[in-house]
Amino acid sequence: MDKIGIGVDIGGTEIKAALFDLISGKIVQQRMVPTEDGKLIDESPAFVRSVKEIIHDLSTEAGDKLSNIGLSAPGLAQKNGRAIGYMPGRLEGIEGLDWTSLIDSDHVVHVINDAQAALMGEVWQGAAKCLGDVIMMTLGTGVGGAVMSDGKLLKGVIGRAGHLGHMSISYDGPPDICSTPGSIEDAIGNATILERSEGRFETTHGLIEAYASGDKYAEEVWMKSLRALAATLVSLINILDPERIVIGGGIAKAGRYLFDPLEELMRSREWRPDGHSVKIVPAKLGFWAGTYGAVYNSMLSV
Repeated sequence: MDKIGIGVDIGGTEIKAALFDLISGKIVQQRMVPTEDGKLIDESPAFVRSVKEIIHDLSTEAGDKLSNIGLSAPGLAQKNGRAIGYMPGRLEGIEGLDWTSLIDSDHVVHVINDAQAALMGEVWQGAAKCLGDVIMMTLGTGVGGAVMSDGKLLKGVIGRAGHLGHMSISYDGPPDICSTPGSIEDAIGNATILERSEGRFETTHGLIEAYASGDKYAEEVWMKSLRALAATLVSLINILDPERIVIGGGIAKAGRYLFDPLEELMRSREWRPDGHSVKIVPAKLGFWAGTYGAVYNSMLSV
């Protein structure tokens, strides 16, 4: 192992970190600790101390082979890639934190949004390996996303690009948390499942289990969500013309109960010149995608 990198992914519940062999792309060591969002230690967020300790330990393990350090977190990363500049509502205290200064290291800590990191990880070592035009959507409590076009991660003017969950699929629908009317996030995200199922299902997993067992009401609710997702995907295909769409997040664990009906819906909705269709595939890296993408982003940023 000639070069070693550290990837850190700060989530709302857990902090994941890994030591990578940058030549093979394989994880050498993994660490995971609770984020403890909202907890303070000496008037500083507890997650700051945890990240510093993890990076110190992994840096010691890597020794002089350490080449790169990357960190991903929710929110909009600053243009200089040194901090998260905007993250309301969660991870209080993270905004403006310059991680390079905090960890007291000779290495710059390159910071990236967590959904963008997940896409970068899938492009480096996952379901979109070596591709240059890729869309990623993560289906969970909400809907996240990121876009790579012509080999470049789309960030936009303020880092907002890729928030695909806030794409409108119903112009007269109710506003979501970003004021988008009738968003795909509200149409399929777990946060609205109780409302969408008239109180019958508390989780999307429960809905899908009922759908799999033949429950007709569950089928109605689930297929309505999938029609919304298909409408979103065909719109993105027409706008961005990707080679592949990668779907991750907890809802993607539904497997064939998601991908089979979605494929059927896409057949009648996707514009397919000369028969060309876009492959829609499940993400491969799962829980650790953010760490892969964080370290890969740091490699590209050097």
